[in-house]
Amino acid sequence: MTPPTTFSLEPNDARHLAALCGQLDTHLRQIENRLGITIHNRGNTFELRGSESRCKMGAALLTALYADVTNGIQLSPDSIHLRLQDADLEMLNETETPDANIETTSLIRTKRLSVRPRGQNQRTYVAAINHHDINFGIGPAGTGKTYLAVACAVRALLNEEVKRILLVRPAVEAGERLGFLPGDLSQKVDPYLRPLYDALYEMLGFETVSKYIERHIIEIAPLAFMRGRTLNHAFIILDEAQNTTREQMKMFLTRIGFGSTAVVTGDTSQIDLPRGTQSGLTHAAQVLENVEGIAFTQFGIKDVVRHPVVQRVVSAYEAHEQANDHSRGNQA
Repeated sequence: MTPPTTFSLEPNDARHLAALCGQLDTHLRQIENRLGITIHNRGNTFELRGSESRCKMGAALLTALYADVTNGIQLSPDSIHLRLQDADLEMLNETETPDANIETTSLIRTKRLSVRPRGQNQRTYVAAINHHDINFGIGPAGTGKTYLAVACAVRALLNEEVKRILLVRPAVEAGERLGFLPGDLSQKVDPYLRPLYDALYEMLGFETVSKYIERHIIEIAPLAFMRGRTLNHAFIILDEAQNTTREQMKMFLTRIGFGSTAVVTGDTSQIDLPRGTQSGLTHAAQVLENVEGIAFTQFGIKDVVRHPVVQRVVSAYEAHEQANDHSRGNQA
């Protein structure tokens, strides 16, 4: 029988240990069920039983989660799930050697929560945002492109590095035809920008977001309304950029003024533009790849941080599309 893995967590703080274990040890049970191990603790001393590799993973996970708790991060089933979602528990692997150029301290603190990038690509992405004026995050759904960009924007605003946040999105998938929708501009646009609102509410709270919007500290607008503007001392996020045209992308990028940071996010596998129209995102990736001051971060399937089934869905669609491309190639 494999001997148990025993270790202690320091500092020995009852409040932090209670937060780690969860109400009625629900967090420990979640980890047990996912890793197939058993966890017992007495105070800050933990004993794990199961396969050696799984117990090693569990010990690394508990150590990392306890560090989160002591840094003021509130644990939840969702946050623990995200910690577990990588099959190799990349963030917890002691043999991992991050790029020396990537910041070792990547925790993003906002008013209501702290966000920690997960995995090498997310850390690279956050570091790029911190050091470049224009940043592109390209990859499939669920890789944290938009959420991390909003977190960086909120942090920059709270630290008074910028004076306002602008969140921009193509209002509809093709053409931004808003006229037929009922209501005023806000009512027309809001449904398409709901993911951005949700991230802001989570990080700042509903009342603060509402106050900032009223004072135009936070502005949420369709891409078409950016024409003719120059945006100084602002943090600008263009979301769903795969559904911009080449002309729209050029227009957006040339709006950026002094003291501003821009982040462009999109998924080139979900382009909804009319057939024959090149995506402004794919075109920009070709044209701007080697331009100084611009950074590109490419996300892949392994970076998906949503429910594990999302990663499998993305993989299945990618495999299907590759098979179709191969079939068409053979027919040709």
